[in-house]
Amino acid sequence: MASQEMIILVMIGLAAGILSGLIGVGGGVIMVPALAFFMHYSQHQAQGTSLGVLTLPVAALAFFKYYTECRKMGTPLDPKVILILAAGFIVGGFVGSSLAVKINQEMLKKIFGIIMLYTAFKLFGWDTIIIRWVRSVFQ
Repeated sequence: MASQEMIILVMIGLAAGILSGLIGVGGGVIMVPALAFFMHYSQHQAQGTSLGVLTLPVAALAFFKYYTECRKMGTPLDPKVILILAAGFIVGGFVGSSLAVKINQEMLKKIFGIIMLYTAFKLFGWDTIIIRWVRSVFQ
């Protein structure tokens, strides 16, 4: 692997790791688009690589930090909630990846983009603004 590729990968990993620890995102939001853009990965390669990175060691360290800090703040994490979500996540991850590998790469990119756009609209609160505007037009 060329040193330039290694530097790009380290930078992508750093950005994804910082955002993951900071606000709980990184794999899909940072790593997938960055791998596709900078490394010219296919959508399938980028998504699979992102999932591979998010395996136990990375998630365990971030979880441990949140676990200890939330306990200190008096807002501990609930292991039952984590286990129930994890069970659903495991099954959902398998089903989702099984579907994704059957979808054309261009369509998968569009689905990914729509989900990112929807997320941005929700986070900025633009969805409620648009809904209010549409309602005012028809009243």
